[in-house]
Amino acid sequence: MFQWSKKVVRSVTFNPEVADESLLAVVENFLEKQPDKTFSDLCKEALWQYLCVPESVKSGSKTAATESVEPKIAELRRQIADLEERFFAKESNRLEALERQILQLTQQLAHLAILVSERPTVVYSPPPSAPAVEVVNPTTTTTTTSNAVYPPEEIDPVISRLSQFLDDF
Repeated sequence: MFQWSKKVVRSVTFNPEVADESLLAVVENFLEKQPDKTFSDLCKEALWQYLCVPESVKSGSKTAATESVEPKIAELRRQIADLEERFFAKESNRLEALERQILQLTQQLAHLAILVSERPTVVYSPPPSAPAVEVVNPTTTTTTTSNAVYPPEEIDPVISRLSQFLDDF
Protein backbone atom coordinates (compact mmCIF):
# COMPACT_ATOMS: atom_id res chain seq x y z
CA MET A 1 0.00 0.00 0.00
CA PHE A 2 1.02 3.49 -0.76
CA GLN A 3 1.83 5.56 2.30
CA TRP A 4 1.52 9.31 2.31
CA SER A 5 4.85 10.75 2.97
CA LYS A 6 3.64 14.07 4.20
CA LYS A 7 0.44 15.84 4.99
CA VAL A 8 -0.56 18.63 2.62
CA VAL A 9 -2.43 21.55 4.14
CA ARG A 10 -4.25 24.14 2.10
CA SER A 11 -6.20 27.05 3.44
CA VAL A 12 -9.42 28.67 2.31
CA THR A 13 -9.86 32.38 2.83
CA PHE A 14 -13.27 33.98 3.20
CA ASN A 15 -13.23 37.68 2.46
CA PRO A 16 -15.64 40.13 4.08
CA GLU A 17 -17.74 40.26 0.91
CA VAL A 18 -21.43 39.36 0.85
CA ALA A 19 -20.93 36.24 -1.28
CA ASP A 20 -18.12 34.89 0.90
CA GLU A 21 -19.94 35.66 4.13
CA SER A 22 -23.12 33.96 2.96
CA LEU A 23 -21.11 30.91 1.78
CA LEU A 24 -19.36 30.75 5.14
CA ALA A 25 -22.71 30.93 6.94
CA VAL A 26 -24.06 28.05 4.82
CA VAL A 27 -20.92 26.00 5.51
CA GLU A 28 -21.14 26.63 9.26
CA ASN A 29 -24.85 25.73 9.26
CA PHE A 30 -24.14 22.50 7.37
CA LEU A 31 -21.34 21.52 9.73
CA GLU A 32 -23.54 22.20 12.78
CA LYS A 33 -26.15 19.80 11.44
CA GLN A 34 -23.55 17.10 10.69
CA PRO A 35 -21.03 17.09 13.54
CA ASP A 36 -19.26 13.97 12.23
CA LYS A 37 -17.98 15.92 9.19
CA THR A 38 -15.22 18.44 9.19
CA PHE A 39 -14.56 21.42 6.99
CA SER A 40 -11.80 19.40 5.36
CA ASP A 41 -14.26 16.59 4.51
CA LEU A 42 -16.71 19.05 3.03
CA CYS A 43 -14.03 20.68 0.87
CA LYS A 44 -12.78 17.31 -0.38
CA GLU A 45 -16.30 16.19 -1.36
CA ALA A 46 -16.96 19.45 -3.19
CA LEU A 47 -13.61 19.32 -5.00
CA TRP A 48 -14.13 15.68 -5.92
CA GLN A 49 -17.56 16.36 -7.41
CA TYR A 50 -16.44 19.52 -9.15
CA LEU A 51 -13.11 18.30 -10.53
CA CYS A 52 -13.32 14.54 -10.86
CA VAL A 53 -16.82 13.84 -12.13
CA PRO A 54 -16.81 14.19 -15.95
CA GLU A 55 -19.08 16.80 -17.51
CA SER A 56 -20.80 14.16 -19.64
CA VAL A 57 -21.92 12.32 -16.51
CA LYS A 58 -23.04 15.55 -14.84
CA SER A 59 -25.09 16.88 -17.74
CA GLY A 60 -26.16 13.41 -18.93
CA SER A 61 -27.58 12.47 -15.56
CA LYS A 62 -29.53 15.70 -15.39
CA THR A 63 -30.88 15.24 -18.89
CA ALA A 64 -31.84 11.61 -18.32
CA ALA A 65 -33.47 12.47 -15.02
CA THR A 66 -35.31 15.41 -16.55
CA GLU A 67 -36.47 13.34 -19.49
CA SER A 68 -37.86 10.60 -17.24
CA VAL A 69 -39.53 13.05 -14.85
CA GLU A 70 -41.23 15.34 -17.38
CA PRO A 71 -43.71 12.73 -18.68
CA LYS A 72 -44.54 11.78 -15.11
CA ILE A 73 -45.20 15.41 -14.25
CA ALA A 74 -47.41 15.79 -17.32
CA GLU A 75 -49.34 12.63 -16.40
CA LEU A 76 -49.82 13.85 -12.82
CA ARG A 77 -51.07 17.23 -14.08
CA ARG A 78 -53.56 15.45 -16.36
CA GLN A 79 -54.75 13.25 -13.49
CA ILE A 80 -55.17 16.29 -11.25
CA ALA A 81 -57.20 18.06 -13.94
CA ASP A 82 -59.41 14.96 -14.35
CA LEU A 83 -59.86 14.71 -10.60
CA GLU A 84 -60.80 18.38 -10.35
CA GLU A 85 -63.30 17.99 -13.18
CA ARG A 86 -64.96 14.98 -11.55
CA PHE A 87 -64.98 16.67 -8.15
CA PHE A 88 -66.62 19.83 -9.47
CA ALA A 89 -69.17 17.78 -11.45
CA LYS A 90 -70.14 15.83 -8.31
CA GLU A 91 -70.35 19.01 -6.25
CA SER A 92 -72.47 20.64 -8.93
CA ASN A 93 -74.84 17.66 -8.94
CA ARG A 94 -75.06 17.73 -5.16
CA LEU A 95 -75.77 21.45 -5.20
CA GLU A 96 -78.52 21.01 -7.78
CA ALA A 97 -80.08 18.18 -5.75
CA LEU A 98 -80.02 20.32 -2.60
CA GLU A 99 -81.60 23.22 -4.48
CA ARG A 100 -84.37 20.93 -5.76
CA GLN A 101 -85.01 19.61 -2.26
CA ILE A 102 -85.12 23.12 -0.82
CA LEU A 103 -87.57 24.18 -3.52
CA GLN A 104 -89.75 21.13 -2.82
CA LEU A 105 -89.72 21.82 0.92
CA THR A 106 -90.58 25.48 0.30
CA GLN A 107 -93.54 24.46 -1.85
CA GLN A 108 -94.73 21.97 0.78
CA LEU A 109 -94.40 24.61 3.49
CA ALA A 110 -96.40 27.11 1.42
CA HIS A 111 -99.08 24.48 0.81
CA LEU A 112 -99.29 23.74 4.54
CA ALA A 113 -99.51 27.45 5.33
CA ILE A 114 -102.45 27.77 2.92
CA LEU A 115 -104.20 24.76 4.47
CA VAL A 116 -103.72 26.11 7.97
CA SER A 117 -105.00 29.58 7.06
CA GLU A 118 -108.11 28.21 5.27
CA ARG A 119 -109.28 25.94 8.08
CA PRO A 120 -111.16 27.44 11.01
CA THR A 121 -109.44 27.35 14.31
CA VAL A 122 -110.59 24.33 16.26
CA VAL A 123 -109.82 24.15 19.91
CA TYR A 124 -110.27 20.67 21.26
CA SER A 125 -111.31 20.32 24.84
CA PRO A 126 -112.35 16.96 26.17
CA PRO A 127 -116.04 17.04 26.94
CA PRO A 128 -117.08 16.48 30.51
CA SER A 129 -118.83 13.22 30.99
CA ALA A 130 -122.09 14.00 29.25
CA PRO A 131 -125.10 12.52 31.04
CA ALA A 132 -128.02 11.09 29.17
CA VAL A 133 -130.50 13.91 28.85
CA GLU A 134 -134.17 13.30 28.36
CA VAL A 135 -135.75 15.72 25.95
CA VAL A 136 -139.52 16.01 26.04
CA ASN A 137 -141.15 17.37 22.93
CA PRO A 138 -144.50 18.85 23.85
CA THR A 139 -146.07 18.07 20.47
CA THR A 140 -145.18 14.40 20.21
CA THR A 141 -144.90 13.28 23.80
CA THR A 142 -141.95 11.01 23.02
CA THR A 143 -138.81 10.85 25.04
CA THR A 144 -135.37 10.66 23.38
CA THR A 145 -132.01 10.18 24.89
CA SER A 146 -129.17 12.20 23.43
CA ASN A 147 -125.42 11.92 23.94
CA ALA A 148 -124.73 14.94 21.74
CA VAL A 149 -121.93 17.22 22.78
CA TYR A 150 -122.97 20.83 23.06
CA PRO A 151 -120.63 23.75 23.06
CA PRO A 152 -119.13 24.25 26.49
CA GLU A 153 -121.43 26.21 28.77
CA GLU A 154 -121.06 27.00 32.38
CA ILE A 155 -122.22 23.91 34.22
CA ASP A 156 -123.42 23.97 37.75
CA PRO A 157 -120.95 22.04 39.92
CA VAL A 158 -123.74 20.28 41.78
CA ILE A 159 -125.26 19.04 38.52
CA SER A 160 -121.83 17.92 37.38
CA ARG A 161 -121.41 15.80 40.53
CA LEU A 162 -124.89 14.39 40.24
CA SER A 163 -124.38 13.52 36.58
CA GLN A 164 -121.59 11.15 37.56
CA PHE A 165 -124.01 9.25 39.80
CA LEU A 166 -126.56 9.13 37.00
CA ASP A 167 -124.00 7.63 34.66
CA ASP A 168 -123.26 4.91 37.18
CA PHE A 169 -126.94 4.29 37.74
